[in-house]
Amino acid sequence: MKAATIHAFGDFDVLTYEDVETPRPGPGEVLIKVLASGVNRFDHYIRAGEVAPELPFPHILGADAAGEVAALGDGVEGFRIGERVIPLSGFPTDADEQDVVPATSAPSFTVQGLGVPGTYAQYITVPVRFVLRDETGLSPEEAAALPMGLATGVRAVKVVGGVKAGDRVLVQAGAGSAGSMMIQVAKALGARVATTVRKEAKRAQLEELGADLVINSGTQDVVAEVKEWTGGAGADVVIDTLGGDVLQHSIDAARPFGVIVAYGFVAGVESTINVQSFFFTQKQLRGSMSADLSDLEWGLEQVRAGRIRPVLDSAYPLSEAAEAQRKVAENRVTGSVVLRPWA
Repeated sequence: MKAATIHAFGDFDVLTYEDVETPRPGPGEVLIKVLASGVNRFDHYIRAGEVAPELPFPHILGADAAGEVAALGDGVEGFRIGERVIPLSGFPTDADEQDVVPATSAPSFTVQGLGVPGTYAQYITVPVRFVLRDETGLSPEEAAALPMGLATGVRAVKVVGGVKAGDRVLVQAGAGSAGSMMIQVAKALGARVATTVRKEAKRAQLEELGADLVINSGTQDVVAEVKEWTGGAGADVVIDTLGGDVLQHSIDAARPFGVIVAYGFVAGVESTINVQSFFFTQKQLRGSMSADLSDLEWGLEQVRAGRIRPVLDSAYPLSEAAEAQRKVAENRVTGSVVLRPWA
């Protein structure tokens, strides 16, 4: 089969389009023909050597996929060949740990494209426990834009953030694949949502997703705008997808007793914060990473109900994986980028 692999860490050009052995499904596994593969910023960090410095080579990146069942391993029931499916992006590889909740607490938990071969390929194998039927009615490209961003968005907003109807929520960097999902998750829960953007051209699309307030963080004071929007109180929940120096602004934008969810580190892996800014106000700083199958299931229910939709920026042939990753890493996207392994 064809795959986009890396044989060393490095810049985008270390991605190589080549022939590799087609995997075979083991007991309890499903072989999936990948019709479209999502490109996430996390893939960029892995390729650059910033996540797993001991990664064995050659290696296939990619966490997200939409495809169809190509073969069933021993003991697999409930699926038929040719059926459209969406696998979860991360899961425990040890069969004895696959019911652990949250899944990330299982010692064998990993993400596709990190601890196991990823989705930048024409075929992948996934434990059947973490494969869902694709009943969205979407194209493969649209479906592949969902899994990681949708499931982790549900986890960060609904589960970790505890967002509920009537809440005021700030989502930092709403134009990215994660942010665009989080805006919609919060709206599906009945919340009012503010979000930030650095390019004015992206404002209209975020408003179409349901954002009640779009703040240009390059020209406006985010904290002041959120305070004015909330009558001086601050946001009930802030989802910080950026980290770095932005984290302090997220803390300042939250109300007393509010929740700040640290989800990403696009702006930097280190943050310097004023402890008093959340100590005396009794704000809560929480971390969120990856998701459980139940998060993806809930998210796909909202997709089928029309409350959440994928935001597809562009699609590339698998052979152009390097350019697709470059576009994501350089923040030249609104929504998600996907690859077509069979193009």
